[in-house]
Amino acid sequence: MSIEVKNISKRFGQFVALDQVSLAFASGELTALLGPSGCGKTTLLRIIAGLEAQDSGQVLLAGEDASARHVRERQVGFVFQHYALFKHMTVFENIAFGLRVKPRSQRPSESAIREKVRSLLDLVQLDWLADHYPPQLSGGQRQRIALARALAVEPRVLLLDEPFGALDAKVRKELRRWLRRLHDELQVTSIFVTHDQEEALEVADRIVLMNQGKVEQVGAPQQVYEHPASPFVYGFLGNVNLFHGRVHRGVLEAGGVAFDAPNHAAAQDAAGIGYVRPHDLEVERYAAGADGIVVQLKRAHAIGPLAQLELERNDDAGLIEAVISSERFGQLNLKDGETLVVRPRRLQVFVE
Repeated sequence: MSIEVKNISKRFGQFVALDQVSLAFASGELTALLGPSGCGKTTLLRIIAGLEAQDSGQVLLAGEDASARHVRERQVGFVFQHYALFKHMTVFENIAFGLRVKPRSQRPSESAIREKVRSLLDLVQLDWLADHYPPQLSGGQRQRIALARALAVEPRVLLLDEPFGALDAKVRKELRRWLRRLHDELQVTSIFVTHDQEEALEVADRIVLMNQGKVEQVGAPQQVYEHPASPFVYGFLGNVNLFHGRVHRGVLEAGGVAFDAPNHAAAQDAAGIGYVRPHDLEVERYAAGADGIVVQLKRAHAIGPLAQLELERNDDAGLIEAVISSERFGQLNLKDGETLVVRPRRLQVFVE
């Protein structure tokens, strides 16, 4: 089922949570709402679910205005960050709950409920825990049971609010891969909220970057990572080095080094910032007359396939972080304090 929000605004007192947000979510798509705390992503999710009322704007489900519909009428499954399981009920009864509270005319038979719950336990690979209680489960198991409970009522839309936020890093990684496989199997239109850019980039079909109640950029994971539309997006999606300077007719002058900025050929002596990701820097030993940014190696951290270098600029403009392969690091045989030169392979300039 497709979802569309049109000109959604929401205030909490003087705080603007959402400011004229319009988005469309295609049927069967898995979308991540990504952004820092307080950017409005959870508020938007709750408005789509009907758990929160917007001040203005519309929520369209399958093209029909659902703004006035009660949460029970929207056929939405909601998975909370902290599971919200009933501690006094077994796993089986937690999953069956949504089916048992349906109006009598819509309630399945007891045998149908049992068959449905068993199939969902198989789906989430926890059939052996049917008679256990939530306090007896691990965090990852509880989250899978919460998802099974949301799916029991056969929702047309699945909404997940920071579904893995309360879990440790290893379990989070396992569960987000599992969620991606599950979504591919079920093809339920799904939206999940996260502030973890790695999670969004790995799991989602499409990412919505939000900041201060507005949408900064929408696109496929590779698109938003490779072609950020704003300084905020560039900085939020991974580490980045900043080079402050002046842009004049397609060139950024920063700390005595000139960078090409062809997208700003018309700019004349405007303040600008160059953005370079650590893995987009070439690193070599310094030689007289070398072209690039002269730096000193302050610290190197080489574990696994990559080496992270902390580099200090000669012009006291702060540290630069570079990432090179451990193989390249071994070839260079670098020592702390050595003078090096770095050159951006790829740099994006934004004019302030």
